[in-house]
Amino acid sequence: MPIFRLLTWLIGSSPGRRNSRQATSRYLEPVVAARLVQVATAISNPATVLPTVDRAIVGRCYVIDGDTLVIANTMIRLAGIDAPELDQPWGNKAKWALAELCRGSSVRAIVDGSLSYDRTVATCYLPDGRDLSAEMVKMGLALDWRKLSGGKYRMYEPAGIRKKLWRVDAKHKGRFPPPSASGTTTL
Repeated sequence: MPIFRLLTWLIGSSPGRRNSRQATSRYLEPVVAARLVQVATAISNPATVLPTVDRAIVGRCYVIDGDTLVIANTMIRLAGIDAPELDQPWGNKAKWALAELCRGSSVRAIVDGSLSYDRTVATCYLPDGRDLSAEMVKMGLALDWRKLSGGKYRMYEPAGIRKKLWRVDAKHKGRFPPPSASGTTTL
């Protein structure tokens, strides 16, 4: 029980505090405060199952390449897929297809909490509910990355797409080294 008291003091809900609401907003985000209370409850009752807290970022986006976009100054990597880089065959086409999908729409990104090369990984949705990752794979401009998606998007891949996007496929199989810091591929 002392852990619970410590956590409630940290989030400002102690009965001795006069203005606990201001203290909570000033020191901790409300989501973090709620999560701390859940953790404290779980510690005091081991049978409790903690729910996952998803964070959503919503807004218009700026497309960087076929699997990267920016929403509200957050660089986001589309979850579960891999599109060709801009200097690879089909790279520019993938970028502009994603830009066309997002044009004039507010995109909703559900952040999963992981990072990929300093980009926040998220599953992104259009206002009509379409998954951007699935749409890019359906158009034949990205591949399902089984290691990251568990094969979630593989069913959307058109026939022969792995031959068309051979460099992306080779990267997934470990046959193509990543670019070095200077931007050139090391062999």
